[in-house]
Parts: sequence; structure tokens; C-alpha cells
Amino acid sequence: MNLGQNDGPNEKKPGGPDRPKNNFWTPLVIALALVLLFGWIYNMVSNSQYTETKFSDFCAAMENDQLAEVQYRGDRVYYLTKDEAAKPASEQRACYTGMPAGDWLTISQELADRGVTVDKKIQEDNSVILMVLYYGITFAILFMFMRNLTKRMGGDGMMGGFGKSKAKMYMEKQTGVTFKDVAGQDEAKESLKEIIDFLHNPQRYTDIGAKLPKGALLVGSPGTGKTLLAKAVAGEAGVPFFSMSGSDFVEMFVGMGASRVRDLFQQAAKVAPCIIFIDEIDAVGRSRDNRYGNNSEQEQTLNQLLSEIDGFEPSKGIVCLAATNRPEILDKALLRPGRFDRRIIVDNPNFQGRLDTLKVHTRKIKLAEDVDLKKIAQATAGAVGADLANLVNEAALRAVRMGRKAVNQEDLLVSFETVIAGTEKKNTVLTEMEKRLVAYHEVGHALVAAKQKNAQPVSKITIVPHTQGALGYTLHLPEEEKFFMSREDILAEIRTLLAGRSSEEVVCHTMTSGAANDIERATEMARNLVARFGMCEEFDMMALGSVQNQYLDGTYSMSCAQETYAAADRAVIAIIRQCHEDAKRMLEENRELLDKIAAYLLKKETITGQEMMAIIEGRDPETVDNYGATREEKQPLFRPSSPEVIEAPAKHIHIVSEPVPSPEEPQTPEEKSPEEAQPDRDPEESEQK
Repeated sequence: MNLGQNDGPNEKKPGGPDRPKNNFWTPLVIALALVLLFGWIYNMVSNSQYTETKFSDFCAAMENDQLAEVQYRGDRVYYLTKDEAAKPASEQRACYTGMPAGDWLTISQELADRGVTVDKKIQEDNSVILMVLYYGITFAILFMFMRNLTKRMGGDGMMGGFGKSKAKMYMEKQTGVTFKDVAGQDEAKESLKEIIDFLHNPQRYTDIGAKLPKGALLVGSPGTGKTLLAKAVAGEAGVPFFSMSGSDFVEMFVGMGASRVRDLFQQAAKVAPCIIFIDEIDAVGRSRDNRYGNNSEQEQTLNQLLSEIDGFEPSKGIVCLAATNRPEILDKALLRPGRFDRRIIVDNPNFQGRLDTLKVHTRKIKLAEDVDLKKIAQATAGAVGADLANLVNEAALRAVRMGRKAVNQEDLLVSFETVIAGTEKKNTVLTEMEKRLVAYHEVGHALVAAKQKNAQPVSKITIVPHTQGALGYTLHLPEEEKFFMSREDILAEIRTLLAGRSSEEVVCHTMTSGAANDIERATEMARNLVARFGMCEEFDMMALGSVQNQYLDGTYSMSCAQETYAAADRAVIAIIRQCHEDAKRMLEENRELLDKIAAYLLKKETITGQEMMAIIEGRDPETVDNYGATREEKQPLFRPSSPEVIEAPAKHIHIVSEPVPSPEEPQTPEEKSPEEAQPDRDPEESEQK
């Protein structure tokens, strides 16, 4: 029998068995108090307009014919003397006095005989009924308003339930997530299976005297599946699952966060065994110092959380799970043994993990027969589960746009291209010179990578502009997944990054701003080589800084003397300069191949790495497909970037070496060969010739 699950008509709702009902008395008391307050204020304001006198003063004024107007209201008589009536209306001030009910008939008759104006309408009105109706309607309106307000603000309790927990509790059927829905995190699942086994069979552990850790901290980059793992633990164990974000504890009012922590653990104790999950716990669990600008509310909430974790016994079956991507800022008291003492790393998946994740996300997707998920898993090195889910969804959307009923391999590859470079910019028109510069820039990257032993192989080259600012790009896909890089690998990567600018210098004798991102990445890799990896002879294995936010942006901060910092900069400059010279030398030595590949790229706009290798090996690039085999007619070459986006700029370029003349040595018509001096022919005629 699953724990936390009932059968029959009394099955638990998502709110739990002891979900607080809407309170009736709180809005009733508040509405009644407001009505009494409004009545008191009304009487105070209305009575301040009159002067209170004695009944004898009223009788004396009546006998002396000093009354100008009289009104009778309930047990009071309001009157205006002739002296006050002679004044302007803004300066008049009436008087009032108590009137015995039995004397009014006699007095009213005497007032009529003396010619005094008596307000008969007020005399005839039933003031008691009007007062009851007025206060009754006002009370009903206020009660309904407060009733709705308390419902919206969290149910019962004073202040509209501000101190109540906002935690959501899901039963096993509501989560609908198990370990079958989580792929690529086998190590994390192994660590969490012990918690599930304890919730199912606690006697096995108590018999030997073992205690289950009270808390487990899931640490990893955004999108790796920390929240999904927590839900899967609740789904596997079949126990109630309380989910709350760390920011939900932080309130404007001091003490409200601590109250919500208490309420959360009180609810959990009623339905134990259960799981409490606090997402983004760094919002409430930051280190208690002045470095991060804490306040008293956050510190009180953290102190209450620490005391609540210490307060419950592990034998009750309450397990606290938390997730964060900034473990370095968490308070040390939160991580000590007895609290969140078990840290579970939810890392980026490897090749097999990405393949399993793709299989999970494509279970409900109709796939064509040509889909090869292994190729997609190989291409998406470094991607997390959220990235892969987005990729599969984008592929499904593209298949619908194209009018297909199944997702094919091209949809997946185009979606991968969209994720890394954005969609194609169909309205961007480049000049002939710009297209040529982009082509030589990208071919420079690809050719230098192909000529190095430690570089990653080229998969695709394109000069079609994309929305993420790229006028073209070269895609490198590793043949096998690497978990670390050698010094030769890093230097090869730097040479490849700098080869784009080097190609511009070698061929066009100019520099463009298109290499900005390449230079930033190359500089960062060179700085890591010197300051982090200990691969520079000048500093041996000395670390010159430390990484901040390891699971976010991976920012690296230097923590060394100014002289050492300057020496490190000189070492980085030396590495960049040497790699730049090496890249230029490789391109100059292979200038003929550079021109051939650039001419073919200008003709096709998008080529594969196998087509480039065919040109390097002296074969016809038109006879190879994406995998280097002979292409059949029914298997068109995969080119995600559509050549129709931009009109082909080089219809008359032949696949021959055509060095671009430098500005210092312009070609003259006499220096051209007879074949070059002839007017441009049609490409088909040139091929026949």
C-alpha cells in the first residue's frame, strides 16, 4: 500500500487532508468593527455641527418667542433661534437638547400656536428603521468584501492569511513524474533512491540504528532537471510533495517569512511521511554577513528554517530537498551535518545521457525513419535537458510549418542550428565584397581546423546571415566526447578562432569587426590556460584566481598581486600572438585550397565538412554527402540554411585558385590571361568547356 494515498470516495484532494477552510468569523468580526467605527465617526462629525443645551434653555427660548425653526429626531430636538437665523447661512449654528417622548405632543401644539416652523417630515419619519437599514446594508457590503478578500489572500487567519504557507502539495497522481521521466542523471538518481527506500521501508534502517539524512541539496546548472528530480522522488515514493520557492518566504513584513516556515513544517508533520522541496533556496539561505546586503527579515526566516530542520525527527519520514545553482553563497549553518548535509550534483549529461534524454522527449513525437538521435546527441555536447526539450519542440513545430506529419532528421538539425545561431535573416542583403570577406573568414576557421591534429572536425560552413548577429558560421562537431582538454587542444582551438581574422589579413589585406567574438573567446581560453590550468612555464602550477558562480556564468576573478597580474597579461598576449602567426602561416601555405573552398562556398552558400575535405583531397565535392559516402539521387545533401535566402553572389566563379590582388599590386588588363580577359560565360558553358 502506497503511503500518503487513500482509496475510495474519501480520496485526498490536492490540498491535503487538513487543508484550511475559509474562515467565517474573521471577516464577520472585521466588518462589524468597521461598521461600529464608521457609526461612531458619523455621530462625532454630525454632533460637532450643533451646540448641546439644556431642556430648560429650549423652553425659555420658546416662551420668549426666540425660536425660528424646530426639528424632532428620535429623542432629540434640534432648534434654531431667531438670532442665529438672522445670520448668513454659513455662520448659523443650531442647538439640540433631549426631548421626553411624552412631552412632544404638547410642545408641538404650543409651537404651532406661536407660529414656529416645525419640520413635520422629520417628525413623521421612522428614524430607527432608517438607521437599521443604513447600518445593515453597510455591514453586509463590508462583510462580503472582507470575505472575498480573505479568500484571495490565503484563507483563514488574521491579516488575510499573510502568515500562512503558500506551499503546494501534490499527491503521487498529481505529480505524474517518476524516474522514467528523468534521463541522463543516473548518479543523482542513485543517491536519491536511498531516500525513496527509507520512505517505503523505514524499519530496515531503524533496526540497525541508522538515521536518514534530514536534507539533500540538489546543485547544478539551470535546466539540468533539479526540480524534475525532486518531483520524481515524490512520485516514486508515493508520498505528499510540498513544493515552495525560496522567494515565497521573503515578505515585506518582518516575521512573515518565519511564520510561513513554521506553517509549512506544521502541514508536513500532519501528513508525514512526505517530502518538502524548496526551490532556489539561495533566496532565503544566503550567508548571514554584510557582503550580500542581508536584512533582518531574511535572517529571521533563515533562523526559523534552521530550527525547524533541527526540530523534526528523521523517524517521522519528513525529508527536505532543496535546489540551487549558487551553492557558494549559502550559509554554512545550512550545510552542516544534520541539515542539508548531502550534496547531490546534477551535472550536464554526457553523450549517453543526452541520447536517453532525447528518447524521453521524443516518446510522444512522431519521428520519420531517417531520424538518428545519436547524431543529434553527438552534436549537442554541453546541452542540458531543457535545451534538448526545446530542440525537440522546435523540430516538431518546424515539421508542422512544412506540412509534414512526422519529424525528420533535417527538422532536428535545423532546430539545432536555430538554437546556436538563430533563425535565418531572409531580408539581409550583403554586398559582393562583404560576401567574399565572410566566405574567406569562415573558410579560414575551417581550413586551419582541418590542418591541425588536435582540432575538432568541421561539420558545416555557411555564409547565410542569422538573427543572433552572425553573418556566417563554421560548425565544429567532436568525433568523441572529451571531459578535459590538453594544452595542445587549447592552443589548436585558439589558432582556429584566430584563423578568421588571419584569413582576412592574408587574402583581403584588411581587418573587419566580424572577428570580435572570436577574439573574446580566444583571449578567454588563453587567460584560462595561464591563470587557471597552470600550463604556463612562467607561473608553473600557480592559480592566479578563482571561479565565481560555477554553475551560472563561470566568471573568473583574479586574486593576485598587480605585478603578477601584469605578467599574466603579457603571457596571454604572447600566446595570442604566437597562435595568430601560426594561423597566418597555415593559410599562406595552403592559399590555393583556401581560394578553392571559398569559391565553392560562395557558389553554394552552405557546404558540409565532407565537401570541404573532398576539395582538400582533390575529389569532386558534388559526389559526397554529409557522411562522405556516394550520394544517391533520392538522398539530397543536407543544407539547413536555404540557398534561396540570398541570391548566389558568385555564379561565374570557377573552382580554381584565384588569388585576390593586393592594393599595392593592382592587375592591369594586359596582365590578365586571355581566358580571364574574356567576358563571363554561363556556368553550364564553362563546365562543358
